[in-house]
Amino acid sequence: MFFSVIIPIYNVEEYLRECVDSILSQSFEDYEIVLVDDGSTDKSREICDSYSQKHPDIIKTLHKPNG
Repeated sequence: MFFSVIIPIYNVEEYLRECVDSILSQSFEDYEIVLVDDGSTDKSREICDSYSQKHPDIIKTLHKPNG
């Protein structure tokens, strides 16, 4: 079974790593993580991009203007 974990993000650099690491440490397989950055003004954007580069088969990042 394939499923997606979608995480909306806006200025959560303080919690973002803990959140993504928690999902990555689970034992399930056949999933993807979609990080949706809603125009963050802190370092959330860079953190998302870093995870996408480290785990390109699992993590996708979408950046959009704040809405």
